[in-house]
Amino acid sequence: MAAKFGPAGTGDDFKAKGFKSSLQVPAYLVDMGLDHFEYQCGRGVNIGLDKAAELGKIAAEKGITISLHAPYYISMSSVDEEKRLNSVNYILASARAVKAMGGDRIIVHTGSCGKISREEALCLAIDTMKLSQRALDEEGLSDIHICPETMGKVNQLGTLYEVLELCKIDERIIPCIDFGHLNARDLGVLKTKDDFEKIFMDIKNQLGNERFNNFHSHFSKIEYTTGGEKRHLTFEDTVYGPDYHPVMELVAKYNLSPVFVCESAGTQAEDAKMMKDYYLSL
Repeated sequence: MAAKFGPAGTGDDFKAKGFKSSLQVPAYLVDMGLDHFEYQCGRGVNIGLDKAAELGKIAAEKGITISLHAPYYISMSSVDEEKRLNSVNYILASARAVKAMGGDRIIVHTGSCGKISREEALCLAIDTMKLSQRALDEEGLSDIHICPETMGKVNQLGTLYEVLELCKIDERIIPCIDFGHLNARDLGVLKTKDDFEKIFMDIKNQLGNERFNNFHSHFSKIEYTTGGEKRHLTFEDTVYGPDYHPVMELVAKYNLSPVFVCESAGTQAEDAKMMKDYYLSL
């Protein structure tokens, strides 16, 4: 096994080359030398299961694996019980869609802290995660991995510690480590290889070798303010981080097989290819 690389959704180059349909994405990614695609359902799971299955069939034929980003409005930590129960339903809809695509990972934002403490927010999110996992099991979707994501704004639930705590609920839950988010929420803290290695060791020590070997990751350079994440940039940016080189070096050092999804602003496929090329050079 080796690391996999691909874009979040489609970027400017996809449209510039005349592609229009998501069914054309696998062929595009093969031409780009990539091997993964993260389908975006941030604004809702609006793809029908028939089309999802068609996309999955084309992707499988071309050796492209698929993950799915669940709706942004999921809030596992809401004080409103109805919102939390609705979040379980959005997670179920996301799982059905990615299953039809032949994928097995859905990436989830866990919510914000609002006016409650981080500890209270995490307790609510843990409860919602347990309900979500039970719902997947009851619907025969127990092979779908929920991947809670580290978040970029200071008031959001989603520090590395919080995500790892959510993953401890069930060994099938895989962390989505967004290095750009972690860097942004702590105002540019990820600078040296040691800074990244500490994250790697936290995953290994907290969750064990299996999830350390197969974690999910988002990567992009992100502009930030005192509140954390402001906007996604491209790899051409020289002001904000983080740098992908030490991350690829650590993946090679520990012989890991994570999935890297690039979320650069419009150049996500090209930047994913830069990451993959450097990884392969190691």
